[in-house]
Amino acid sequence: MLLRPTWNLTYAAATVALQGALAKAEDLQGRFNIAVTDAAGTLIAFARMDGAFAESGLIAQDKCRTVVRFGGAPTDGLYDALAGEDAVVRGIANRPGIAAFGGGVAIVVDGEVVGAVGASGGSAAQDTEVAAAGVETLVAALTEATVTPRSPR
Repeated sequence: MLLRPTWNLTYAAATVALQGALAKAEDLQGRFNIAVTDAAGTLIAFARMDGAFAESGLIAQDKCRTVVRFGGAPTDGLYDALAGEDAVVRGIANRPGIAAFGGGVAIVVDGEVVGAVGASGGSAAQDTEVAAAGVETLVAALTEATVTPRSPR
């Protein structure tokens, strides 16, 4: 096969994920930056909550890009997955745009990574919780909408 049909995350879907992540961030009473990207790591939706550090916005985006560029692996597991591979860990850590700590979660539809949610501003565990809430909110909305794949033209 030379081509394959793929799902593309829309702005509408990205905002659903963003709203879910923001709701969790508010529950945690945190000040987070939250990014939603497509499967290529391109930013679709973003929010910086009042009082959130501006630099954390770039980190949230890096978490998304790390997830999609490592096949959907959540960022909180990346460092552990490379444990014992010191040269690899140092090499990856020195690459621009890589975030090997919690807060990046893949958006997966029918087994395909279609994007990611990244959060930054709390602890790594809180960032992961916020990002996961965004993904869960979108997955629930997709389930309710009963997505039907379209045939390639």
